[in-house]
Amino acid sequence: MSKLLFGTAGIPLSTPPATNGDLQTIKGIQRVAELGLDCMELEFVKQVYLSKPNAEKVAKFAKDANIALSAHAPYALNFNAREAQKIRISQSYLFSAAEIAYICGAKSVVFHPAYYMGDTSEQAYQTVKTALSEVLEKMDEKGIDITLRPEVSGKVSQFGTITEITDLCSELTNAMPCVDFAHWHARTGAYNSYKEFASVLDEISSILGKEALDNMHIHVSGIEYTAKGEKRHLPFEDADIKYVELLQVLKDYNVSGIVICESPVMEEDALLIKNVYNSLT
Repeated sequence: MSKLLFGTAGIPLSTPPATNGDLQTIKGIQRVAELGLDCMELEFVKQVYLSKPNAEKVAKFAKDANIALSAHAPYALNFNAREAQKIRISQSYLFSAAEIAYICGAKSVVFHPAYYMGDTSEQAYQTVKTALSEVLEKMDEKGIDITLRPEVSGKVSQFGTITEITDLCSELTNAMPCVDFAHWHARTGAYNSYKEFASVLDEISSILGKEALDNMHIHVSGIEYTAKGEKRHLPFEDADIKYVELLQVLKDYNVSGIVICESPVMEEDALLIKNVYNSLT
C-alpha cells in the first residue's frame, strides 16, 4: 500500500436496504464509495454470514469500486481457553472467517485473541502462539493467503498489549498487528498524546521492522473507559482521544495501510478523520 485508506467498521449506517435479492454487503461497499471513503471492514463478529458464491460477488464488486476490504472474525474466540475443545472451536471460527474473507478479496482478518484466564502474560502467550500457528498452517495448506491481525485489546483482562501483539506477530508467519489506539488508551488510561502515539509506532518498527509501518491496520474511535479498560465506543466529539495528534503522527511517520473507524457515527467520523488527515502537513 502506498497511502493511508479510511473506512468504516461494517456497512455504513446510511446504507439503504438491499432490494431484489441484492446483498446488503454490496450495498454497503457501494455506499462507502459514494461517501468518498476508501475501505470497509466486513463484520463477521457474530457469524461468518457470507457463502462462498456471495463472497465471490463481494470480491468483484469491491474490486470494481476500488474499495479495499478487511474482515473482523467472530468475537467468541479465546485461544487461551481452559478447555481444549473451546480452543479448537476458536480455531475453526478464525479459519472460516479467514477463508471467506480471502474469497472476498480482503487482505487482513482482525480478531481478539484471548483472555488471560488467570494465567501470566507469558503463559497465555505460549498457548495463543501454539493455537495460531496451527491455524496458519492449515491456511497455508489450503492456499488461503490472508494476514491474521491479532488486535490490541481494550480490557486489562484480555491478552493483547502492544508488546504481546507485536512479539506474537514476530514469531508467526503471515501475522501483523491490528493496532486499536482507542483500546490502548482505554486499557492504559494513557497513550493519548503525540509522543505516546509515536512510541507505539517506534515499538512496532523496532520489533517488526520499519516496513511494518507500510502495511498497518488501525482501529480508532472515541472511547469511554474505566479502571478495567474500555466500556463502549463513542463519537470523537464526545470523547477525550486526541485524534488529531494521532493523525499527525501517522502522517509524520508516513504510515500506509488501513484506518477503520469504529465510532457509533462511523461514516461521519471516518470522513472527519480522512479530511483532517488530508489537511495536515
